[in-house]
This record gives sequence, C-alpha cells and structure tokens, in this order.
Amino acid sequence: MNQTDQEKSKVSIALCTYNGENYLQAQWQSLLEQQRLPDEVVICDDGSSDQTVDLLHRLSANAPFEVRIITNRSQLGFNKNFEKALSLCTGDLIFICDQDDFWLPEKVQTMVTFMNQRPAIQLAFNNAWVADENLNPMDLLFWDQVRFDTTTQRRWKAGEALDVLLDGNRMMGCASVIRRQFLPRLLPIPVHIPGYIYDGWLAMVAAAYGVIDFVDKPMQLYRIHVRQQVGVSQENTGGKPVSLWHRFSRDRTIKLEPLQEKHLALQFIFQSLAERVPANAPGMPQIQRRLAHYQMRSSLPANRLKRISPVMQNVWQGNYHRYTDASANWYAPYLAALGDLLE
Repeated sequence: MNQTDQEKSKVSIALCTYNGENYLQAQWQSLLEQQRLPDEVVICDDGSSDQTVDLLHRLSANAPFEVRIITNRSQLGFNKNFEKALSLCTGDLIFICDQDDFWLPEKVQTMVTFMNQRPAIQLAFNNAWVADENLNPMDLLFWDQVRFDTTTQRRWKAGEALDVLLDGNRMMGCASVIRRQFLPRLLPIPVHIPGYIYDGWLAMVAAAYGVIDFVDKPMQLYRIHVRQQVGVSQENTGGKPVSLWHRFSRDRTIKLEPLQEKHLALQFIFQSLAERVPANAPGMPQIQRRLAHYQMRSSLPANRLKRISPVMQNVWQGNYHRYTDASANWYAPYLAALGDLLE
C-alpha cells in the first residue's frame, strides 16, 4: 500500500477523561507532536469534578484537527465510557487514548502503516515504557509486567492468542488501534467480564476471530500513579503455596472452590463470546477446550476410582501442562493431576 493509500485512512482518537487535569496536558501535547496527526479526537468525560473539562476546551481551541467533547450526564464507568467514545468515532482506524500517558511521536504513523499493510488484522497493539508519576521512564517495559515474553509471543503467533489472553490480559487498551468496521463485533462491552476490563474483552473477541496482532516496539510512556482509574501491576497468579500435607488433609470443598470459580468465569466468557463469534472461528476451540478441562476438574466425583479416567485423559491430552501457570515448577502439572486423583 502506497503513501497515498495510507493518507486516505481517516484516523480517530477515542480519549476518555475523568478528573485528569493533573496529567492531561502532557498527553495532549504528545498528540500534537505526532508525525501523523489524527483527523479527529473524540473525548468523553465521565463527570469530572475538577477542571478537566475546562482544560479540554482550552487545549482544543487551536487544535489542528477536529475535536468533539462530550460530557456524560451520569457516570458510566470506564468500561462503558470507552464504549461510548469508540461508538462516536468516525475514522477508519480508531486509537484508544488514556488521559495520563504520553505517546512517542512515531506511534500513530507506525500503527497506521502496520494496519494498512495487514488488511486482515482488525486490532493491533504496541508495547510501552512504564514511567513514574512525572513521566520518568523506569527502564521497564509494560510487556515485562504482564509476562508477554518471547515464549508467549511465539505461542500467540502460532495461533494461540486467545489461550494466552485467558491466562491474563496482555493488551493495554491505550496501546491499541481498531478498525471501525470491526466495532459491531466488539460493542457493546459486557458490564462485567470476570477478571478483565474493557481492553481484555476487545482483545479476546479479536483473538477469537484470529484478527489481532502486535507491534513489538514501545511507542508510549505508561504513567503509574495513585489516581489512575485502571492500571496494571505485576501478575501474581501463583497465590500462597499449598503444602503437600495440607493438600491431602484439607476439606474437599476448599479444594474445589477455586476450580469452580474458574469454571464459572470461563463459562461466562465463553457464552459472551459465543454471542458475537461463530463457533468455527479460529479461537473458539481454545476456550472450549479450557472450559471442558475446568468443568472436569471442578466436578470430579467423590469416588476416587471414578476420577481416574477423566484425569488421566486430560494428562494424556496435555491439558494439565497447558493450563499450569508458566512460572510454576516443572512438576506442578503432575501435582495438580495427583491432587485431582487423591484429594
């Protein structure tokens, strides 16, 4: 695709704000300094009680692109506020923008080029540098925080994107760009997605369709501060270790409870995806396989002899290895299977 074709792609930025006057000016300046300016910025303010809206009007007064400022009559919360902002954008490519980050000058141009060169991709995201409250980089990449390492990226490229996301979201909404033609598949965003917020939902839908990709380049500063509405900290999926003695002496209901919760969460996500995504879409077998595994584990009979067949079948299929936390010991899958057989 040549430069003329790239320029034909209308670019929108969906910016959501809420009490962001302390950080908004830096983000706005980074938009003005983009090598490829957006064609429009759609801003939805979710009932700020500070001077955010006044600041937005001052900042946008001389903007070299169209700006629309919408103030919600009642608070929607960040999930539904982003949904509203996305729905109001008119561009071919829509970038999601937080109020408190800082985009490097090449971000929009790089992502527009990436999307135009890959017409089948409907959603893409980039990496970011983690920064402190004053936007000082902390020599830490966002993907390191969410364990989107080279091994996980290889799984993603091999077609396991939804499986990766079901282990935990890897995509920041504010680092993503979406084709507007794909929005009907994404919206409305469910009010509650167990374990995820709006960006996890967007990523999972795109992964289920097999139309999500990433750019392995940090192109923004992700600011960490105490006032942020949503954010990320290093994943801690392991929890408190369970001793071998306690594993085989505790009440069976205590063992089953987290497995049942996991099964119910997966069931909700699967049902929500199934309303938007056809059963033959590339990612759907991944969540169905995981759902079947946790359904089995959470409903094993009290009779230990009757557990042998389903547990061993899942061992042979590799499911205990597939769904064990990546940071766990090598014997963790076998210990989980043994626990299912004997506890």
